Amino acid sequence: MDSSQFSTEIKIKPIGLIRTPYIQPKDIPIQGVFKQETVGEVTLFPPYPEGLKDIAGFSYLYLLFYFHLSPKETLVGKPYLETEDHGIFSIRSPHRPNHIGLSVVELLEVGDDGFKFKGVDMLDNTPLLDIKPYVTYFDNRSEGKNGWLDKHFRDGDIPDSTILK
Repeated sequence: MDSSQFSTEIKIKPIGLIRTPYIQPKDIPIQGVFKQETVGEVTLFPPYPEGLKDIAGFSYLYLLFYFHLSPKETLVGKPYLETEDHGIFSIRSPHRPNHIGLSVVELLEVGDDGFKFKGVDMLDNTPLLDIKPYVTYFDNRSEGKNGWLDKHFRDGDIPDSTILK
């Protein structure tokens, strides 16, 4: 396949904003699962609130967002749990080619123009690009491998996220 056929930019626009208690990147847990009690809120821009119809029936959602304060793009980086570099597509760094983030969050409450959720791992005022339901019939992969991360979670141990930064 010739990459020149895709040389034009793809433009996307935010559908809303993610509000969180995290003002500085250093305050954010490496993943929302490490501070599950933290609550965030999504506010959708018109006309997108209509798209929330029937979302209340789901426990979890995928939030796709833009790392709007990421100052650089790298293809290799050092994740929090490691002392060695890994390819950007094997880590969850914000310094990605398109600066797109993905989080699974727990849906708490749906309102007229947004919702509250738990499992926050993004900055306050992060641009929201899309929302998708987490569906256990499709998305649960308990037999999956976790690459270089498996060694950090041996025997069910969870690394202490407070010493990772």
